[in-house]
Amino acid sequence: MATVLLFLKACLIMDQRIHLKWWLHFLLFCLLFGVSFGEVRYILPEEMQRGSVIGNVARDLGLKVTELDARRTRVVAEGTSQLCELDTASGNLLISQRIDREELCAQASVCILQYQLLFEDPLQVYSLVLDIADINDNSPVFAAGKIQLDVVESTVLGRRFPLESAHDPDLGTNSVREYKLSPNDHFALEMSTQINSNAYPELVLKKSLDREAQAEHILKINGIDGGNPVRSGTASIHIRVLDANDNVPVFSQRVYKASVPENSAIGTGIAMLNATDSDEGVYGEITYSFSHLSDKMGGIFEINPLSGEVRVAGAIDYEDASMHELDVQAKDGGGQASHCKLIIDVIDVNDNKPMMEIKSASANVAEDSKPGTMVALINIYDLDTGNSGRVTCTIPDNVPFKFVSEVKNYYMLVTDGVLDRELEPEYNITITATDAGSPSLSSVKVLTIVVNDINDNPPSFTQSEYNSNILENQPVGSFVMKVKAEDIDDGTNAKILYQISKDTQSEVSSFLTINSDTGELFTSRLFDYEQSVYFQIKVTARDGGDPPLSTTCTVNAFIKDQNDNAPVVLYPVQTTGFIAEDMVPVEAPRGYLVTKVVAVDADSGHNAWLSYRIIKATRPNLFMVGLHTGEIRTVRAFMEDDEPKQTVVVLVTDNGPESLSATATVSVVIGDGLPVLNELFEFADESQDSDNLTLYLIIALIAVSSLFILLISGVFYVKLCRRSYVYRSTTALPVFPTTYCPTSFADVSRSGTLLKDDRYDSFLTTGSWRGDFRFGSSTDTDTLKQRSAAYQKNTLRRTSTDRAGLKVRAGAPHPCYVVK
Repeated sequence: MATVLLFLKACLIMDQRIHLKWWLHFLLFCLLFGVSFGEVRYILPEEMQRGSVIGNVARDLGLKVTELDARRTRVVAEGTSQLCELDTASGNLLISQRIDREELCAQASVCILQYQLLFEDPLQVYSLVLDIADINDNSPVFAAGKIQLDVVESTVLGRRFPLESAHDPDLGTNSVREYKLSPNDHFALEMSTQINSNAYPELVLKKSLDREAQAEHILKINGIDGGNPVRSGTASIHIRVLDANDNVPVFSQRVYKASVPENSAIGTGIAMLNATDSDEGVYGEITYSFSHLSDKMGGIFEINPLSGEVRVAGAIDYEDASMHELDVQAKDGGGQASHCKLIIDVIDVNDNKPMMEIKSASANVAEDSKPGTMVALINIYDLDTGNSGRVTCTIPDNVPFKFVSEVKNYYMLVTDGVLDRELEPEYNITITATDAGSPSLSSVKVLTIVVNDINDNPPSFTQSEYNSNILENQPVGSFVMKVKAEDIDDGTNAKILYQISKDTQSEVSSFLTINSDTGELFTSRLFDYEQSVYFQIKVTARDGGDPPLSTTCTVNAFIKDQNDNAPVVLYPVQTTGFIAEDMVPVEAPRGYLVTKVVAVDADSGHNAWLSYRIIKATRPNLFMVGLHTGEIRTVRAFMEDDEPKQTVVVLVTDNGPESLSATATVSVVIGDGLPVLNELFEFADESQDSDNLTLYLIIALIAVSSLFILLISGVFYVKLCRRSYVYRSTTALPVFPTTYCPTSFADVSRSGTLLKDDRYDSFLTTGSWRGDFRFGSSTDTDTLKQRSAAYQKNTLRRTSTDRAGLKVRAGAPHPCYVVK
């Protein structure tokens, strides 16, 4: 049972120790990490090594470490130096510079460094507070290593002599805790406390002095702090024994208070201190001085040693210190001194302009950014206090931006309208920060924002439709024309590539090629006017945006004719080894129509105008050919010595720049007994008359007035109307009559240049009506039939050709019938 009780008692003690240990850990955690809503607080000692870890921000805020880098998290300072930095890879807050509490906060009981933990995306700010704890890194130091005291030998026992305190910049237990005096027979060391609870040492006389026995006493005083390890400072006290000076200076106040505006001019009076000494002579003369005055303070204030007036000696800045506490000593000629405290309050004035720091800024913003897009994050603050520290921030009204402030002293510059780079590619925004002081101060900063282009404008052709002319037979790769498109976007969004549009008909899409960079069009095949005179393609201009935009234009290409086709003789049919024969009556008079050469040219315009002339004949003066009609007529009547079979070679030439030609061989057989048809002869003279009439008309056009021209034209028109004929052409173009050809004909030249018959309209040439078949009266028709019947009987044995109508021999590829 006793064993069980001992075991239970041990367990209880162990449980209490575990609870006590848990509570100690909890208290330590509360001291080291103070995390509240919107604030992260760390307590750390001064003089930590650079790179030391203060704490893990990600863990203390309950965030993932990856969020720190993703949200562009960083530590920013407001008007103070950056002493820490954030390692976004681990989430640790690290020491970046040496932290000296005494340098940062002097003798302040609490040393707080305020930073901002800034998350940019989305914007969120935490207050980051570093509470710097003091360590014992400074030894106590006496202002004077040698303290001089003059003590009258008649000084009563128990008399106290205040000594200067040792100064230790450390605080709390690390500051001066005790003083020790070297062993001696006459003096002891005791501590005294001022009204502000500041302790200072006093030398107390314990044994009477005898100047004659010992004129000087040298003692050592040690100031010891309470740190671990202990640090100390030493000063020597030199006591000179004098004759009697039994009164010490007395200040009218133990504590003086005064105020002075910051930036006061040097020499400005602050306070007048007054101390009195009841002694006379040298022992009653008082001199004033500062005690325990640092070098920095010594450059700001000065005291008149005789009058006790405290004046400004340097620049006073409220932002450096709002209050100064000075120790003043009044010492008489006998070496006795007393002390008082001077507290100087610095009055803040509006001497600081607002400060602007760009914490985050994007120099570029896309033109399609939605309203409310953050462009820059600006920290604006003023080191002054009160109204002088209240700042308002403004930008011009004519820019599509505005300020939004959700966190104190932080302003987000966001878009407040539609951006269009083509209208305004860049904004120079003047940011003005003005405080509420009197008079107010302001700061100005210009922020340049470039609007980034997006592909919001398609290319635009200079013309919606282009026309070009292409000469047929141009070699492949010949330049046709250039199309041009423009894009008001910028960069790659304005780079234009050209291509043949997919909307172009598939059969013509390969006719041309295009340079994708310049828009120049080139031929990709040979063009034949006789095959195609016109085609249309569509060209697409596509920019380099993502996604790309495009525009299409139309290119109308017109094929221009060249004289690349020689005339083709349709009649008489020219075949190898056989030439059709035309028969003419031996009694045929002068001007009698023998036959007609019919030719065509696949070209057009002037290139298709045909001319006929005889280049070779059995009898040179027997036949003539119409220059433009191709009609072969007799020049004279036949004579007995004329060969019964005549051969005439007719040269057919076109009217091109470099004319092309073809020859037609006509075989004429002079037949005896053939009837002479009036229709082939009666109009011969009229043809001459018509030519003369044309000449007269030309002369008349030059010689007479327009009224006479109209009259003659009317008469000529009436005369033509009396004649009954199939068709009379008003031009001299060399086209062939329908009576000489069937509804379709082949390309007998085998050159591949003739097209189907729907490319050619059958017309009678000028004057062809004179010799071609026409329908007349019934009497004429009967006469013709009778003569034709007689002719057939006479010639049936001589040839297989039916002379009732000009019938080509059997086997001819294209039989044509012409009734003579």
